[in-house]
Amino acid sequence: MASSHARSSSNDFTSTVLLDPIRPRKTQDQLDGTWLPDERSIPTLDEVDDANSHSSYDFDSQRPLTPATPMEKTQAKFSSGPVTWMSLPRKDQLLILFLSRFVDFLQVASLQAYAFYQLKAFDDSLSDAQISQQAGVLQGCFTGAQVMTAIPWGKAADASWCGRKWVLVVGLAGTAISCLGYGFATTFFWAAFWRVFGGAINGTKADEEAGNVSRTMIAEITKEKKYQSRAFLILPMSFNVAGILGPIMGGMLADSSKTLPGLFGEKAVFGFQWIRDYPYALPSLMNAVSLSIVTVIVFLFLEETSRSRQHKFDLGLHLGSRLKAVVVGSEQADDYARVPTWEDRAMGNFQDKHIPAELKPAPSLNRLPFRRLWTRNVLFTLLTGAFYDFHLGAFGNMWSLFLSTPRYLNPTRRSSEVHVSEPLRRHLPLLFTGGLGMPASTVGVATSFLGSLGMLLQVTLYPPVQARLGTMRSFQWFLFLFPVAYFVAPYLSTLPSWSPPPEPASGGFIWAGIMVVLFLQVMARTFTLPASIILLNNCSPHPSVLGTIHGLGQSVSALFRTVGPVIGGWWYGYGLDIGMVAWGWWGVAAMSALACGTAMGMHDGSGHEVFLEGELDGME
Repeated sequence: MASSHARSSSNDFTSTVLLDPIRPRKTQDQLDGTWLPDERSIPTLDEVDDANSHSSYDFDSQRPLTPATPMEKTQAKFSSGPVTWMSLPRKDQLLILFLSRFVDFLQVASLQAYAFYQLKAFDDSLSDAQISQQAGVLQGCFTGAQVMTAIPWGKAADASWCGRKWVLVVGLAGTAISCLGYGFATTFFWAAFWRVFGGAINGTKADEEAGNVSRTMIAEITKEKKYQSRAFLILPMSFNVAGILGPIMGGMLADSSKTLPGLFGEKAVFGFQWIRDYPYALPSLMNAVSLSIVTVIVFLFLEETSRSRQHKFDLGLHLGSRLKAVVVGSEQADDYARVPTWEDRAMGNFQDKHIPAELKPAPSLNRLPFRRLWTRNVLFTLLTGAFYDFHLGAFGNMWSLFLSTPRYLNPTRRSSEVHVSEPLRRHLPLLFTGGLGMPASTVGVATSFLGSLGMLLQVTLYPPVQARLGTMRSFQWFLFLFPVAYFVAPYLSTLPSWSPPPEPASGGFIWAGIMVVLFLQVMARTFTLPASIILLNNCSPHPSVLGTIHGLGQSVSALFRTVGPVIGGWWYGYGLDIGMVAWGWWGVAAMSALACGTAMGMHDGSGHEVFLEGELDGME
């Protein structure tokens, strides 16, 4: 029975209805405009196309957020089961996007583990406060360059001459080149230059909030709201996986002739001279290799999601299909072919090959004017995102600096050779200074806990809590954990240690304190980061400006992730100078408290709150 339907070419849709168990097989029009199961009729392909053509979010739009037509309501009704990872649409494409974000985050995470010591190697005459300020500038260079290029990259992603896929390919390849240059830099100027180059060409946005292009592509792949909480979760998940591996890789491979002398020492099998001449090149080289590999994967196998380019020839996909045919084999039964599924129709990927190209409907040309984009929800979402990205960017920089900063020396036994000025003395609970004095390898391990905790919370706690609270309440409630984490963080330097200063801090109290601070910060980030992406996506007033909204979001995010590390590094360095290491931490805590306040002015939008001329008529 099934084979006869699969062979039929005259009624593909009917055969799909009979073969696809999740498709509503029989429906009937009701007086209220809804469709309900019925034993008398089966929807035809013409009926489906007619229903789709009257959708307020038709398949030529960016993404339908709510069912507006009988067919969309039927789809929602019959696909209302529990959402699991296996039920996500286009898992192959989501996996490729996961890999692209992973390697992009990896190069950022690995750099943070050894940045303090690399800058110290450039000029060992600089003080710890000056190194802290340079580290903030170095991190800000990458995101600062993104501020200047975010809108052009966003427009290129929406344009028919470029598209999302090519922005992703160019960004990954360009970041690989910047990693090579950064690894072999010998001065602060050239290190900053290559970070600027990487940020300018990286339209994918290498931070934990995820990139403009990746966000948009996920939104266009998972058009139904019920899939979004899990689909968008792959972005912070990729950050957490990279957050586990990146710091460990960076900490172990930095100055590898000393950290791994058995492999990279002078007489070891990999003891090349260039490794000793450029002690911080090896982590960057590994990042460049991983970025290059994923660039090839994206080029060959990632499908374009922009409607303006989906009908154009894709050389990468053509070569990728040829490669899969060679590797996997292309032999198939002559009488059988893949039957389009309901998922293909719902995602807008089905194309009727029997309809001539000139008769296919052209994409809608209606576009919301830029001046009408600035709704109240858009403004509050961008403002909250500004404070949010400021403190996340500042924390990433200050945490690695705090772990690397030498410990406070207690001047109880003062001698004539050692003089400690009064401002640098400890006067708890406010005036105290010093960090934990950990080496790069230990900094990498401590920083990797960010990713480990995040991964654990995302897999175990996030799904049930988010399902119970919803996107908006999850975002607003868990924001309040950030100020608490930042307020208690500097007190780690006052905990008892098994080793006396200036040795690195160690012992049960130190590591327990680290875990408490990271648990608070990661718990807050786990619940707010996916929600912030969804809320930005849904605040778009019209589907035609979804790419522009993400471009604006990336600009605001990049700007404040630039300002955050720079100002946070300056605050931290100033605190070291005046003997108050908490100065920087509490300043960042104040910024996170502002984000809690502005988040109260947000709401979870529909993605289509502004209607253009003729759109309401099409819904009737």
